[in-house]
Amino acid sequence: MQRTIVLASTSPYRQELMKRLGLPFETAAPAVDESPAEDETPEELVMRLSLEKAKAVAKDYPDALIIGSDQVATIDDEILGKPGTHERAMQQLRAASGKDVDFLTGLAVYDASSGRSHSICEPFRVRLRQLTDNQIDDYLRREEPYDCAGSFKSEGLGIALFSLMDGEDPNALVGLPLIRLVSLLEEYDIAILGD
Repeated sequence: MQRTIVLASTSPYRQELMKRLGLPFETAAPAVDESPAEDETPEELVMRLSLEKAKAVAKDYPDALIIGSDQVATIDDEILGKPGTHERAMQQLRAASGKDVDFLTGLAVYDASSGRSHSICEPFRVRLRQLTDNQIDDYLRREEPYDCAGSFKSEGLGIALFSLMDGEDPNALVGLPLIRLVSLLEEYDIAILGD
């Protein structure tokens, strides 16, 4: 019998990534306060939130395997939120111009029936080119990445902003590290490919 798999996210980006694995899955919106705890590092934050998101939907899916994920972008250990507006996105990309932006993606797989879980944090770094205000404005008007941490979409035109990408799984940059997810699912006897 195939286990019910639930992605504890309504992010269209994470859903698109999840579809690549070819597994049937459902989605659920986790009601979780995403505020950092006092003195919590960005890595601790994403690992805690990814597991909290998975556990938050478990009451509605008591027998499911639930996947939670959370991501932050940082410059010099300062967390960048989702900009929400053109003006804030301009500020974020100006601050990131010529610098490294570190993305930390927390990933948790939670077995609602047993309470067993596995969590990881997958880092990914991008270096932005030196950007002019005109380049930043042009990019933002064309792609409108106002719901994305760091103010860009690496899977779209945002790639033109980069001079370097460094990490083991480029999917982590979009918000769901699939390479690690495949390994975590195997811990629960979910095979993506046949034996």
